[in-house]
Parts: sequence; C-alpha cells; structure tokens
Amino acid sequence: MPKQTFILNGKPVTVNVKDDVRVLWVLRDLLGVTGPKYGCGINVCKACTSHINGKAFNPCSVRVGDLGRDDEVTTIEGLPDTVGEDLHPMQEAWIDRDVPQCGYCQPGQIMAAVALVKKVRREGREIRDADLDTIRNICRCGTYTRIREAVVQGARGMA
Repeated sequence: MPKQTFILNGKPVTVNVKDDVRVLWVLRDLLGVTGPKYGCGINVCKACTSHINGKAFNPCSVRVGDLGRDDEVTTIEGLPDTVGEDLHPMQEAWIDRDVPQCGYCQPGQIMAAVALVKKVRREGREIRDADLDTIRNICRCGTYTRIREAVVQGARGMA
C-alpha cells in the first residue's frame, strides 16, 4: 500500500492508504481528526471545510494522493495553533454570537470564514456583505444571521 505524507495541524503525518481515498476519510478514519464533518461527500454541503496551505478546501472532494509532502492541512482542531491561543478569534466570535445550535456544520463554517477573511485581507480590504454571500456552507439549523455577525466580529479580532 502506498504511503501518503503531508502536514496536519503543524505536524508531519504518514498514512498507508491508496492514492484515491478522499482526504476526509484519511483525516477521520485513519488519523482520528473528527472536526471536519461528513455531510454529503460531493463538495456541496461543505461541512468538512478545512484549509490546505491556508486556503479553504473540502477534503471530501480531494484525493489523498493529490497532497504533497509539504502541503499543510489545517482542521478546526489546529486552528487555534495558527494564532497561538486556546481559541481562534473566529471561534470566540462564534461563542459570543451564540451561533451553534446542533453544531454539526460549525467547524466547516468557521474554517470557511477564516479563509474568507484572510482572502479579503490579502486584497487589502475589509469584509463586506457581498463577501459573506460567498460562504456556501449549509446550516440546517438556519443560523445564517448569527453566522454573518460572527464572521464580521471574528474578522475584527483577526490580526
């Protein structure tokens, strides 16, 4: 069986698995990282949203064989380490705004929000309503208004 090596939440990992296994299953089933949730498996619900090299991606739609040994995958579990705190400012905003109900989609929502804020900052601007409209993660509980408020608050807290 081929060996797959990449960086997960700041640490190199190696797993023995075929190239065509989706990263989501490697994370959840082989590495025990359960923050990225399985929702649809076809890149629609985005419950599994994580980061690869700092940008949002959906591990359900990426083969582990497509990752290189220097690719950095960050899940919700590793997000606080990116700021050296117990919680990332976006996670704090989620708590402050009382966003979660069932909580299933929240890790993916938070990861999408952080990636979006970083993207608009690279463009030299602040987050706008039109940017918030681009977050396509599905929330079955319908907390979209609080999600939007939390993204704006979290963006203010991000350095």
